[in-house]
Amino acid sequence: MHHDIAAIRTTETRSISPENPDGARGGGGRATTGTGAASARDLGPGWKISPSIDIEPGATLDLATIEGAGRITHVWITTHTDHWRTLVLRAFWDGADEPAVEVPYGDFFCSGWGRFVQVSSQVVAANPNGGFNSYWPMPFRTGARLTLENTSGVTARVYFQVTYELGADAVGEDAAYFHAQWRRSNPLPDRTTHVLVEGVEGRGHYAGTYIAWGVNSPGWWGEGEIKFWVDDDDTHPTICGTGTEDYFGGAWNFDVPGQGYTPFTTPYLGMPEVVRPDGLYDSQQRFGMYRWHLPDPITFRTALSRVDIQALGWRSGWRYLPLHDDIASTAFFYLDRPVTTRPAAPTADTMEVHLGGGAVPDVGATPPRTP
Repeated sequence: MHHDIAAIRTTETRSISPENPDGARGGGGRATTGTGAASARDLGPGWKISPSIDIEPGATLDLATIEGAGRITHVWITTHTDHWRTLVLRAFWDGADEPAVEVPYGDFFCSGWGRFVQVSSQVVAANPNGGFNSYWPMPFRTGARLTLENTSGVTARVYFQVTYELGADAVGEDAAYFHAQWRRSNPLPDRTTHVLVEGVEGRGHYAGTYIAWGVNSPGWWGEGEIKFWVDDDDTHPTICGTGTEDYFGGAWNFDVPGQGYTPFTTPYLGMPEVVRPDGLYDSQQRFGMYRWHLPDPITFRTALSRVDIQALGWRSGWRYLPLHDDIASTAFFYLDRPVTTRPAAPTADTMEVHLGGGAVPDVGATPPRTP
């Protein structure tokens, strides 16, 4: 439930971190062992004994387990850039066995290419040097669990803090459940579209998009349209955009004369990531773009049947050229239920960032899973 910042609240604020792993009242700063124990050996308990946790290869860390009704209001987290595309963030609501959120760590925070860039948006902020923040409201009625899986072969050290409010007043009768899904087409098959969402049943609203787009050919790559099939849409969608850069709030190829591709980050939309070829390993252009539908959510009453985007460039005679790019998307939406159809889980291979391009299994073509 939204509150004016000046209003008295009936909720209780709690926070989970390595220094207070269950968020208990008065439970912070009690650690006697942890990653900071050696540094605090002259000071003792209460002096930053446990600021982080190491996740072993193949292991999954429970970031936060919360009982009762409430709402996650802020997540701060950081780890080395090497792990941004090897960790998988998941969120489970109300005791569900299946996650509502299942996204590579970096992509969730608009940083899919494993390099730091400033992101200054309303719900996601990436600050120097890899301080990731989420302000997506995440309500739950009986409990919540956030996890982080390490799919790599090396240990990942993670610092984090999950802040939340407890109490029914933090949820609200009309609160929907937060979902985030990741799909990757690498490369996009010929004359097909990249699917962001497919087969979601229920009532809710689409809330945002992040795409890490790797261009596999020369020339302009963003002529394709994004389309939303909602409710009883069948052959044709209700919502159809005019071009990729248009959907993300830009225009004319994101090209400022004399400057070329120009990064930008604003409260609701941006293209903060622009990776240019270096003539050696960075052989292709890569872009990261976000669009948050916070003031303009795309509502649906019975289904969000499909969201997809075209990859189009130009060929001779001003004809469209279907492209075979590397497109990794994260779709954010709210739904009246804690689980829904979702794609195959990200793996180390499907998440991998390729310096010089090259194909990995196409996640976009994988049959979806049902809860």
